Amino acid sequence: MRKPRDLDHLIRTMKTGDRGALARAITLVESALATDAVDVRKLVEACLDSGKNSIRIGITGVPGAGKSTFIEALGLMLANQGIRVAVLAVDPSSRISRGSILGDKTRMQELSRHENAYIRPSPAGTSLGGVTRRTRETISLCEAAGYQVILIETVGVGQSETAVHGMSDFFLLLKIAGAGDELQGIKRGIVEMADAIAINKAEGENREAANRAATQFRQALHLYPPKAGGWSPKVMLCSALEGSGIEDLWTLIREYTEIMKASGWFGRKRTEQNLEWMRRTLEDRLVGRFYEDPAFQAAYAEKREAVARLEMSPFGAAEALLEAFTRKG
Repeated sequence: MRKPRDLDHLIRTMKTGDRGALARAITLVESALATDAVDVRKLVEACLDSGKNSIRIGITGVPGAGKSTFIEALGLMLANQGIRVAVLAVDPSSRISRGSILGDKTRMQELSRHENAYIRPSPAGTSLGGVTRRTRETISLCEAAGYQVILIETVGVGQSETAVHGMSDFFLLLKIAGAGDELQGIKRGIVEMADAIAINKAEGENREAANRAATQFRQALHLYPPKAGGWSPKVMLCSALEGSGIEDLWTLIREYTEIMKASGWFGRKRTEQNLEWMRRTLEDRLVGRFYEDPAFQAAYAEKREAVARLEMSPFGAAEALLEAFTRKG
């Protein structure tokens, strides 16, 4: 029999900044066990008011853009200034084996050893958006543990940008010159969501190409309407390898935070994100209740067979299942 969990002690210890307690708390909120659901709710609700002075920074970019190197450079600069930094690094999971590398602590060795930093690599699993199912809850826990800057790294593919944008205060798009995608800046999508674009690896012989890419993105940004809160996205150069431009980016992020708080948009954005968090949680719970119900498992299997035999349309099968579920509820 499992030893009863002292949740109050876990919360108190976590809020002192104890890394071990934070790790155990995150493991708890990542649990899919129904028996842990009540403790998860109590744990998260005990942390909701802890992020008033934090800044959540979402960082995305194509594979090869140097996200991990950039995050370590930024994280070390902040940690060395006495700022506590948490990195939520989501590893891609194989859709075949369900396995995940979980190598972020290996890639960020120096940062992972810093007393002011905490790195939590987590597998994306089957979660859409390249972020774990409990990333929002994990952010709250890290803030309650005293971490002032939360860096959320994505796998940079699929719907990851939209998902992380919806839980960040500042959204940074990391690009590199010479990858053949500079002109993507004229299209709507990821660029439209960015609060800043950083052209990474702007060093040595690549600096000239990086300058050209920056010019193209600056021109492209003029095609977009003004962002909410009156912020105009910036394009900057940096080299995570050399450490150049990192301080300038942090200055930009602080400027953004001050402007957004003064306009009231910072708080409104977080409120909207919390409401979206509620909506998505409700969707997850409803879907979970449906698939976990033994009676509907049989009905679902029956409708799957009917659709496979072309006896029912996918739409008709879904409608029939939902109607039966509604009648039962």
